[in-house]
Amino acid sequence: MARVAPLPLDSLPDPLRAAIAQGTATRMLSNTLPVQIWARRPAAATAWLGVMAEIHERGVLPERLRELVRLKIASITTCPVCQIARKSDDVSEADIVACSDWSDPRFSPPEQAALRFAELFAGDYFSLGDEIYEHLRAHFTEEQIVELHLFSGLMLAGGRMTYVLKGYEDASA
Repeated sequence: MARVAPLPLDSLPDPLRAAIAQGTATRMLSNTLPVQIWARRPAAATAWLGVMAEIHERGVLPERLRELVRLKIASITTCPVCQIARKSDDVSEADIVACSDWSDPRFSPPEQAALRFAELFAGDYFSLGDEIYEHLRAHFTEEQIVELHLFSGLMLAGGRMTYVLKGYEDASA
């Protein structure tokens, strides 16, 4: 059971309902329950979805890379919603298993760099030194590096909020 009661979808303001519908249609959202909790602050929830949609729909990073980063961070936050969701057909179950090792040769050099960054960003951000950024610059533009940060931050915060608020269906209940 969620720690903060989710609001019914049909009770949400039109802009938030529209953002949820768009997010669901584009696979940006795989579950509406977390957003239904965040809907207690509808303008903030709508803004959050707007930032996510900007990256999801018009991002400068490849979809596969974003999905790998999302799943890497989900493994660290242990968010059930995030771990179960699949938002790209370009990532296989074998890729997901391999995400535990960012240096796996199945990943391209940019994917390896992004997975390494995501692991440190979510789990040991004090280790993000200049050498990590030099490595990122070998594979990404400054615009892409900024998007990698924004996306990683959204995934880390969203996963942690969802987990802490129990914004997921509890199979043990």
